[in-house]
Amino acid sequence: MKIALVHDWLNGMRGGEKVLEVLCELYPEATIYTLIYEPEKVSSTIRKMKVISHPVLGKLPLVKNHYRHYLPLFPYFIEQFDLRGFDLVISTSHCVAKGVIVPPEAFHLCYCFTPMRYAWDQYFEYFPSNQRGLKSLLIPFFMNHLRIWDQLSASRVDKFIAISENIARKINKYYRRDAHILYPPVDTAFFHPVENISEDYFLVVSALVPYKRVDIAVQVFNKLGFPLKIVGKGPDLNRLIQIAKPNITFLGWQDNHTLRNLYSGCKALIFPGEEDFGIVPLEAMSCGRPVIAYGKGGALETIQSGINGLFFDELSVDSLISAVDKWNKMPPFIPEMVQKSIRSFERSVFKENFKNTVNQYYNEWIYNGKTKSFSNCYPIQYLNKAGKWTLNE
Repeated sequence: MKIALVHDWLNGMRGGEKVLEVLCELYPEATIYTLIYEPEKVSSTIRKMKVISHPVLGKLPLVKNHYRHYLPLFPYFIEQFDLRGFDLVISTSHCVAKGVIVPPEAFHLCYCFTPMRYAWDQYFEYFPSNQRGLKSLLIPFFMNHLRIWDQLSASRVDKFIAISENIARKINKYYRRDAHILYPPVDTAFFHPVENISEDYFLVVSALVPYKRVDIAVQVFNKLGFPLKIVGKGPDLNRLIQIAKPNITFLGWQDNHTLRNLYSGCKALIFPGEEDFGIVPLEAMSCGRPVIAYGKGGALETIQSGINGLFFDELSVDSLISAVDKWNKMPPFIPEMVQKSIRSFERSVFKENFKNTVNQYYNEWIYNGKTKSFSNCYPIQYLNKAGKWTLNE
């Protein structure tokens, strides 16, 4: 039985890559297809896999640091992967991975992080309407075609799984498809409180891109003067450095061991943007630390106000300042209670649920497709409860 995993790009270990890492543990014999691959930036679990990247895209000028500029070409590149011979294709997609062309005899399941946010609900965050010159003409033109392709290519997916109720609603709105909901995992075995680490700082862990709204956190802590550490990189880095005061420190991306120490030592994690789901808050809570989050999107499905964090209501400096003031006046959060609140997101729970869901959908597809007309002609493969392939002869 041949399985392919299709992922947008592999040039860091963000939330999507941490999910892919778990799928690599579930399907170690699978082949990974991805547009861009930088082995030194991903985990050893992913590096052990057979990874096939696009032979042309990776050689284009400045693609490693400016790959987003090639976004209009991504649909063309993802369609070039040859998946003939695979029986099961699992795409993990927030951009174009779900648009891969799958042979008719293969089952395609998409674990969807979000419909392409650049094209849909966060279009104006990425491409402000005040742009001038050639960009003001080219961006709407290309994004219109990208939206059309994104919607049409959703029909290539046999079944969608969404990472949250928030994303299931978006899949229904933009693709007119239903989606099963399965929350992503957090490595609770690794992310745990580290003793004797206690420092007087707040923490942000995020890709530094516009929709994450790290700029609000910077402005807030400029005013409050409390120490703030920011872990992450991205195109907004230089702009944020320019507006930040000396109490704000930029650390770049950090390895998991350093990140665990940073989580364990912070007063609270600041989560300032609207997220599809958000694994970072779960990692912080797994280390016993509360989260101050914008009260919209995926955060509403993981954060319980007063138990493992609290919300601010508006994407504004004043609203976040009020939340930090409220946090300062509250009784201390109990680390054990914060940890306990996220046990349902453990890796072992996700693995079992994901495996069972894939088995169920694949077997339903086999039964409703191949077996309907051809069950008397040749043996049919099924996934049993153990995840092994068996023959029904």
